[in-house]
Amino acid sequence: MRMIKRAGITPKQSALIKVYAVLSALIVSAFFIFLLGHNPVDVYVSMAKGAFGSAYRIKDTITISIPLIVTSMGIMIAFKMKFWNIGAEGQILTGALFASYVALNFSTLPKPLLLFLMMVAGFVGGGLWAMIPAILKVKFDTNETIVTLMMNYIALQWITYLQYGPWKDPDSMGFPKIANFADNAIMPKIFGVHVGWIFVLLLVAFMTFVMKSTKQGYQIAVVGESKDTARYSGINVSKVIVISIIVSGGICGIAGMMQASAVNQTLNTQLSAGYGYTAIITAWLSGLNPILIVPVSVLFAAMTKGGSFIQTAFQIPQSAAEIIQSLILFFVIGSEFFIQYKLVFNNRKHNKEDAA
Repeated sequence: MRMIKRAGITPKQSALIKVYAVLSALIVSAFFIFLLGHNPVDVYVSMAKGAFGSAYRIKDTITISIPLIVTSMGIMIAFKMKFWNIGAEGQILTGALFASYVALNFSTLPKPLLLFLMMVAGFVGGGLWAMIPAILKVKFDTNETIVTLMMNYIALQWITYLQYGPWKDPDSMGFPKIANFADNAIMPKIFGVHVGWIFVLLLVAFMTFVMKSTKQGYQIAVVGESKDTARYSGINVSKVIVISIIVSGGICGIAGMMQASAVNQTLNTQLSAGYGYTAIITAWLSGLNPILIVPVSVLFAAMTKGGSFIQTAFQIPQSAAEIIQSLILFFVIGSEFFIQYKLVFNNRKHNKEDAA
């Protein structure tokens, strides 16, 4: 048995492989659910109901998907250049930190102006945090995977320090928390979901245009394909990498701003909720396509919401619900291997005859 690179796989074939992966995941998960003493079909139906069974649940699923889509967009830019940005979690936190500073210190500003400044601050915070590994990469050829990953922990500990120290709310009766935002700093809702969903639609349209129809999108694609080719064609590779990664981190920072303003309404260490890591999966499974990021992220959000629902509906432990989610993720991510490669089984009898 050997594996060979697939050549010219069609979108239909790719989609079919992913459908097979999902079906395989459901079958394997069904055995696990059966061992827990439950009917797998009932559990799957309940997961769907938990995510989309009512207007309230749909709103919750959309709320979960918003930061996931925005973060995936940011990661997509970096991955297009084969710059493996694993630091979206830290960029979300840093963006939220910068936005929170504006919210806590300029709460008397008119609401539209304050929210705009918070969004700008979130972009700046996430962009500056991403700029550090980008500069280290172009100047010293450091491993961006390690640097961006380690910076997540620095951002987390920095917010912990502020929460327990300089930014601790004096009215919290000794509890280590940062003060809640004023109403001016909280994003309004439209149709029961914060206005971040409108920003998502605009961002998807903008990123689709940039990546497919602009010079910047072309340069990012060329750098991702081959840095040598990019240099030969006259592209300033270092400049493209640094600017693009700043934008990548800045978009992730905006996700942090929206979480701090619309969901948490304050700054804390739980704000990122693992979106920075999950977005790596959603960006990759979408094929780094801005439009496909939306349905993939919504499905992941639905799986998260549905997993929480079955814990209550069937008294399934959180760990068991997470195992079901992980099995589905494992199969879906594993399907990428069969999209890129195929297994060829050699006939041993024919091999012996050829050798003779």
